[in-house]
Amino acid sequence: MEKTGKVWLVGAGPSDAGLLTLKGKRLLDEADVVVYDALVSAAILSMIPESAKAICVGKRAGNHPVPQPQINQILLEEALAGNKVVRLKGGDPFLFGRGGEELELLIENKIPYEVVPGVTSAISVPAYNGIPVTHRDYCSSVHIITAHSKKGGELKINFDALCKLNGTLVFLMGVTSMQMICDGLIAAGMDPQTPAAILQQGTSAVQRRVVSTVSQLPQKAQEAQIKSPAVLVIGAVCALADHLSWTQNRLLDGVRIILTRPKELISRMSRNLSDLGAEVIELPSISLKPYQQNELLEQALSEISSYHWAAFTSISGVRIFFDFLREHQFDIRKLAHLRFAAIGPGTQKELAQHGIFADFVPESYYAADLAKGLAKAVAPGERVLLPRAKIGSQDLTAILAEHQINFTDIPIYDTIFACHNTGAVQKLVEQKEISCAVFTSASTVHGFANTMQGTDLTDLTAACIGEKTAQAAKEYGMKVLISKEATIDSLTQLLCDHAENLRINSPSI
Repeated sequence: MEKTGKVWLVGAGPSDAGLLTLKGKRLLDEADVVVYDALVSAAILSMIPESAKAICVGKRAGNHPVPQPQINQILLEEALAGNKVVRLKGGDPFLFGRGGEELELLIENKIPYEVVPGVTSAISVPAYNGIPVTHRDYCSSVHIITAHSKKGGELKINFDALCKLNGTLVFLMGVTSMQMICDGLIAAGMDPQTPAAILQQGTSAVQRRVVSTVSQLPQKAQEAQIKSPAVLVIGAVCALADHLSWTQNRLLDGVRIILTRPKELISRMSRNLSDLGAEVIELPSISLKPYQQNELLEQALSEISSYHWAAFTSISGVRIFFDFLREHQFDIRKLAHLRFAAIGPGTQKELAQHGIFADFVPESYYAADLAKGLAKAVAPGERVLLPRAKIGSQDLTAILAEHQINFTDIPIYDTIFACHNTGAVQKLVEQKEISCAVFTSASTVHGFANTMQGTDLTDLTAACIGEKTAQAAKEYGMKVLISKEATIDSLTQLLCDHAENLRINSPSI
């Protein structure tokens, strides 16, 4: 008997990846197939696992390149094939998202399904612009209305009823209909001086708002060239936008950053940058593949008593080395006689996680400085074990050899270019809507360029952890910023120092 799959309708929220629910993220990680709309942000699309089949159905207001019946059929066919299918929809799937329609065919064919609500733009976008949709000093109700009608039809909105509600009115998909909406409300008796706002691309780094009155907003929005997607809010609470605005107070507000570190190393920097207000797209450009069988390392461990130092050049090197010891049941007490060297504070901290405190860390966190320091610290006749990446820096071994240090250079993992669903990110790069890409090694630069598949990178700013990384970025014509130190904290400070120049556009008018 063939196994039937299952479909989850998952709300992706408005744009900010931090607003994706925990359940939505878990299901995305486990998905075999992801069917997504055009309004799902690049930051969330970058979370789709490489193993999943990603299908873009590209729905935007007034533009459905994949008709709804075909989308329904895709969900059915993928589920019948036995797949875990995530239907990823912007906002909430049951709020003007046609989620109910997509379930009908599944029900007819007895396909199991679940609905995972998402954070709706009707509430979150005003919130990110300092507009509470309810406030007891201004109103006690909020009403969400679609401003989009079926093709060729007129708006079916009871303006008289809306004016009598005395609540906040939130219109979704309201850019093209804004003039008709404002005129309709005024004709129904609304005070033309009622505060109103149009909020473009809310919760993203490029969010913009125009706050005015019902009578003046259409003209002000046209002057500001406001485009979809945008949320139209009408009501007294719009007057609070400047007073309660909070996103602009963050140091990296308006900055959209691509992080390219390996997946297992990316979380701390991503979290820190998000806390500072940046929109972060996690796009690991390399992955690390440990050697499951490693005869060279096994040989070195069998004669570990003849070594005096172990030197590590990365956090990953430490993790993979100790994972190997554990998997091969190597007793860590046999390392008790060794002295340990770490290339920098991150690697030093990772060693400490294993109960080992580095005996030497260079003042500058580069391979050449590690090698020069070892050349002074290692006594004549002592041996050094170097477990590291296969494509590790040649500066390290060249300097050690020059000083006649006895070392064993052992590759313990390969660095592989990662492969992603990068179409959305490529589009942002091409449209110059990326503030910068952050690179922590030359390999991340090359991996990123490989995933961009020939996209022109000459207008992209690269925030680099050191000179060699910067040199790799320059090979692709990128504009380069270099951190003062080869640390994640220094890279973060670099972005903060240049925040004003990295902002994509002005957020409010």
